[in-house]
Amino acid sequence: MIHKYSMNGFNIVMDINSGAVHVVDDTVFDVLDFYEEKNRDKNEIIKELNSKYSEEEISEAFEEILELEKNNTLFSEDIYEEIIPKIEKRSPVVKALCLHIAHDCNLKCKYCFAEEGEYHGKRSLMSYEVGKKAIDFLVKASGSRKNLEVDFFGGEPLMNFDVVKQIVEYARSVEKENNKNFRFTITTNGILLNDDIIGYINENMHNVVLSIDGRKEINDSIRVRADGKGSYDNIVPKFKKVAQSRNQTDYYVRGTFTRNNLDFSKDVFHLADLGFKQISVEPVVADEKESYSIKREDLPIIFKEYEKLAVEMLKRKKEGNDFNFFHFMIDLSGGPCVIKRLVGCGSGTEYLAVTPEGDIYPCHQFVGIDEFKMGDVDNGVVRNDIRTDFENCNVYSKPECKKCWAKFYCSGGCTANSFNTHKDLITPYEIGCALQKKRIECAVMMKAAEE
Repeated sequence: MIHKYSMNGFNIVMDINSGAVHVVDDTVFDVLDFYEEKNRDKNEIIKELNSKYSEEEISEAFEEILELEKNNTLFSEDIYEEIIPKIEKRSPVVKALCLHIAHDCNLKCKYCFAEEGEYHGKRSLMSYEVGKKAIDFLVKASGSRKNLEVDFFGGEPLMNFDVVKQIVEYARSVEKENNKNFRFTITTNGILLNDDIIGYINENMHNVVLSIDGRKEINDSIRVRADGKGSYDNIVPKFKKVAQSRNQTDYYVRGTFTRNNLDFSKDVFHLADLGFKQISVEPVVADEKESYSIKREDLPIIFKEYEKLAVEMLKRKKEGNDFNFFHFMIDLSGGPCVIKRLVGCGSGTEYLAVTPEGDIYPCHQFVGIDEFKMGDVDNGVVRNDIRTDFENCNVYSKPECKKCWAKFYCSGGCTANSFNTHKDLITPYEIGCALQKKRIECAVMMKAAEE
């Protein structure tokens, strides 16, 4: 399987199974349109293209393609489907927990999937006792794995920051005896940040996610307080301090764009112009009935925005004013391991979420949906049928993914988005797929330009 496209003056051909990426001239690019269709018959291809290229040019392109094919970097065989049975039987250990430290929030963001932090239930805060049990569960469920991830999530985690600190202290106290190494992340809207909290986060959190949607008028139209006022002026100085104090690494300013700001590249550039070097601005996933949800007819506009963003990022990098955009970060030389490419984030198996009451769910986006409650921190995972359903999610168990060129880059997409749009775990969210493909194309083009 190959995927070919042109962008920013580059003709790019991706060989999906080998992972090879080729930048080719116009002749090779056009010959590929007929290479398989004409059963590799050079004379037939010459007939198709002789009005555009000379016979010598077509012959040279044909031989170049043949050579790439012989080297297994073009039209290579799929060697991965056969290992799926082994992957499905691997019984992965739990290596990451998303701790819902607070089902409460001091903002009322209009697109929030967590219903202002309540997650289909009531407002509540995690106790230290529940957090301690969650760490004990992770230590046990992780088997012999040493490196473990714990994400403090909400709602707004800083509304329960004393418990965050207690949980971190407890985890550190049991690391050595259990041969574990905990890495902590916290996500915050920034309202409660102060110098003491920033100092603690810098000392104890491997990563921090700072929520802001870009330009002041965009952010303040969506991310509002209970009194209707926006959060921009409050959080920007604090976020700048966090980024600078972490030497512009190990953090993200993370935003969401909606139908109200389809020109979201301006929000990315705004954040970059504020001095942030690690940026993620992601499309909202919402019920199509919502006025701010992204519609199919918006896709061409968004595609152009991604291309505009990629070209400008290349320009800024040449000028020595570069920044990272999360969805354009791609590793063509190594990247994720084979299992990660085939099964994705590991939700429901390697990655689980824990509510303030101690209930366990496949991930933070399934929290509060009763049919996905897998167990609790006292008894562990008791709904192994749910775990099995997630274990069986891979790019070959999803019919649409199996035939898609992007499958090894997106790993089958988000199961939560699949469920929210189709009420199953294997039917991809179509708008999300289209946007992911465009982001991959932009990221690969940028690599080509840099090389």
